[in-house]
Amino acid sequence: MDRNPAADRAGTNPAAATASAADGVANPWPIIAVTCIGSGMGQFDASVVQLALPDLAVVFQTRETLASWIALAYVLAFAAALPVFGRLCEMFGRKRLYLAGILLFVAASALCGIAQSLPELIAFRILQGIGGASLGANSIVILTRASGKERRARAMGYFSAAQAVGVSLGPIAGGLLLGAFGWQAIFWVTVPIGILGAIFGWIVLPDDTERDPRPFDFPGMLLLGPALAALVVVLNHIADWGLMSLPSLVFGLGGLLLLVLFIRREKRTASPLIDLALFRSRPFSLGVFAVLMSYALLYGMFYLMSYAAIRGLHEPPWRAGLRLSAIPVALGIAAPFAGALVKRWGTATLALLGMSLAAAALLILSLVALEATPSRTIGMIALFVFGAGLGFFMAPNNSATM
Repeated sequence: MDRNPAADRAGTNPAAATASAADGVANPWPIIAVTCIGSGMGQFDASVVQLALPDLAVVFQTRETLASWIALAYVLAFAAALPVFGRLCEMFGRKRLYLAGILLFVAASALCGIAQSLPELIAFRILQGIGGASLGANSIVILTRASGKERRARAMGYFSAAQAVGVSLGPIAGGLLLGAFGWQAIFWVTVPIGILGAIFGWIVLPDDTERDPRPFDFPGMLLLGPALAALVVVLNHIADWGLMSLPSLVFGLGGLLLLVLFIRREKRTASPLIDLALFRSRPFSLGVFAVLMSYALLYGMFYLMSYAAIRGLHEPPWRAGLRLSAIPVALGIAAPFAGALVKRWGTATLALLGMSLAAAALLILSLVALEATPSRTIGMIALFVFGAGLGFFMAPNNSATM
């Protein structure tokens, strides 16, 4: 096979990319640690607001569906900006955009802490999501290139554990900070962590020299963001508006139309934001779908259990946070363990075991909820089993998908 030096430098030669991914670096663990800091920080900020949503609805004197946009704005901005930064990183280098993402995240966190109204807070959460997208678009690629093929499953286990630690600290720290210092503190707490992560990343991350000279897909960017926003608006407000109401139909059909136009654009352009050819691979497509479902389970559980604990069981935020932490603590324990067992048991076996545990835990929780006096002990055990199940599923599935 002929080698193309220019393509090698641009990162478009498959043989060069494969060699890089297979070899890794001699000591990848400091680099992996940096990616874990960024990932854990992003997951922390996604979960820390969950327990605060009931209080924030009261603080800003608004409905809970509107207050939920404090959480949704972050996730929506993250999802819309993720492919954008994935492409920009190929054009301008991963290290500089990773560090820029951390600094933007830190600045947005500080702005969230001084927000005076709900629209301001939602706007600053969008900035946080954009900064988090820069971290998300880089972290997995930096990790896999540094770890190499032989250490990838183990590295992904630590990465999944870091995400779980971030998620687990969210409810705990959120409950304690909310009770002691007010809602502003849940945003200020990530500022020093982000500054330390930026300094550490500037020191240890390698200076990547690969550049992709193809032009940026501006039309694709302008189609993807509004498409996702319109669909999320419908999903979040369909209970208030009704399925067949005019706003639901306008946003729903508009979002689908923009998504169809985005897909057509990506198929025709030479430099797409999302390479749709990847989805011709059945294992990759199913792996991505499984990632989507597993995170839907995780964040859906956090959202529902936050309101169940505070509004249903009338627990203070700090106690509700400690109860919810059973999920990510168990996930953080199980994920590295699962990553180490991939070679022995295989991805399919571990994934089946994980989802079986999660399904059993959900069944137990549904039975506990039907009791006149729900058992908190059994509920805690079920939450722990649920987190362990996700841990056994996420790490092997993510590694196999990559």
